[in-house]
Amino acid sequence: MKNICRYIIAFILLLTGQISLAQQKQFNQGKRVVIIMMDGFGMSYFNNAPMPHLKAMIAKGFFKQVNALMPTVTNANNTSICTGTFPEVNGISGNFFLNDKGEEEYMEDKHLVLAPTIFQKLKADGIKSALISSKKKSTTLLPEGADIVVSPETTDTSWTNKIGTPASIYSAEVNYWTMKAGIYLLKNRKDIRCIYIHTTDYPMHTWAPADSNSIRHLTNIDNLIGLISETAPDATILITADHDVNHKSRCIDVKKALQLQHVDIKLALSPEKDKYVKHHRGFGGAAYVYQGKDDLPEVKKALYKIKGVETVLTRAEAAKKYHLPPARISDLVVLGDSTTVFGDLESSPEEELPETYRSHGSVYEIKVPIIILNAAKMPPASYFNYNKDLAAWLTDKKYW
Repeated sequence: MKNICRYIIAFILLLTGQISLAQQKQFNQGKRVVIIMMDGFGMSYFNNAPMPHLKAMIAKGFFKQVNALMPTVTNANNTSICTGTFPEVNGISGNFFLNDKGEEEYMEDKHLVLAPTIFQKLKADGIKSALISSKKKSTTLLPEGADIVVSPETTDTSWTNKIGTPASIYSAEVNYWTMKAGIYLLKNRKDIRCIYIHTTDYPMHTWAPADSNSIRHLTNIDNLIGLISETAPDATILITADHDVNHKSRCIDVKKALQLQHVDIKLALSPEKDKYVKHHRGFGGAAYVYQGKDDLPEVKKALYKIKGVETVLTRAEAAKKYHLPPARISDLVVLGDSTTVFGDLESSPEEELPETYRSHGSVYEIKVPIIILNAAKMPPASYFNYNKDLAAWLTDKKYW
């Protein structure tokens, strides 16, 4: 019991920056942390949505525009935020990759994560935490160390009796359920000191930032953020995103496009590909290209001839520039221009996409916000350059 109390006091010191034990006793339960990873909430959405509760937090707290990590897809960024590390450290290079057996695999298994999560770090100090994600894939990728793990996609009556029956993953309403689950824990489980909330970007894939439906979705999210702050006025609230979302007008099947030039490769895959096909059809602004019979210089030259290809990097170049794990990326990394995505097409090498199609994965979705409220002690603004820096400092001994 004494050790647990000591750990809780240490965590309070970490978050408040106070050094007097007598002052700490005013927090009977200790200070809590709510981390919100708003999937798809890039700067275009931030700038267009009124969100008065969020803007009030900024007025009282901290805001900075930072970079997401490449490729700008959920799993690479969510894992980096949750571990406070670059992909080169945590090992997650996208939503989808070619594993060491040469098999295509979704990156949804916790054993693929090579760095400790914030939940594991807190558990080492006796602090309980929870992971709540609209997308069930995050609950299989990032659960290590969390005492409570829940998704509306897989929940049972123990949660539906409290929160209600969740809406489909292909809805805006599913995010409201996820936020309400976090609020429930704040009200009823004060032993849970850290809550990590991850929403889905289906609304961003469906609606442009200025669309009235998007405004309505983010207004509702803003009201729930306000309720989080009201429910737990003691809590430090940290908010960021994994990427922005933009309209894309063209999809390229890289392997088929290269075949038109009589260039043969082993495989081209989209690191954005996941099981949520209604979001983006598996198309993204980056492609991982694995060498076939032809030499890399020849393949690279042919890639630059494809309309929509903006940048082609070797494995070493991409790993260095974007802090990616070399063993989990391809021989060549291809990046599209602002209107191009890559993916598998059934018959043709290229497909024109409808005006309603929206996706991410490229450098054009890299700008995201960091927002922090109610942290008495935190690093200087210069510390925050990437979304992965949002919570990395919470377990840094310098802030105890």
